[in-house]
Amino acid sequence: MYPVFLNLTGRRVVVVGGGPVAASKLAGLLAEGARITVVAPEISRDCERAGVTLLRRRFEDSDLDGAWWVVAAAPPPVNRQVCEAAERRCLYVNAVDDPRHATAYLGGVVRRDGVTIAISTDGRAPALAGLLREAIDASLPDDLARWMAVADEERQRWKRDGVPMAHRRPQLLQTLNRLYEQSGRAEEE
Repeated sequence: MYPVFLNLTGRRVVVVGGGPVAASKLAGLLAEGARITVVAPEISRDCERAGVTLLRRRFEDSDLDGAWWVVAAAPPPVNRQVCEAAERRCLYVNAVDDPRHATAYLGGVVRRDGVTIAISTDGRAPALAGLLREAIDASLPDDLARWMAVADEERQRWKRDGVPMAHRRPQLLQTLNRLYEQSGRAEEE
């Protein structure tokens, strides 16, 4: 699998299915600024949210026209139809808990202080991805926001000074090590 992070801000996302699984996908998509359309004959109240267009009817292939991303959260026969329609339009489909009808798989995701870490099991073991997500989240430093601020500052300096890519990671490691040395001294005082 080729890992990628999608910028969905202002882009049309189609969610096929109107039950609790479809509803569970909406908060994350809305947080990323996606323009969401939910298509299903029956749509739960949990899908009724500001910023979500609801189409209470069966899925039609043309529902994918103009979409950037597709979530299929319907029964397998509908997911198959969605996958086939998406394939003809060169769109990727996340078919929730239905890897046969998916061309993209979501995994466990840790989001903290500007850092996003995703874990994939190629759609085979979502519970394992969740456990790994929890373990990675617990192992991240408490001062990750400070790491990000330092990395931002260093990147600006590197670009300004023309520091070659190969030298950047070792320099950042040295800078972060100095942060810990300073923190240790401050705690001793």
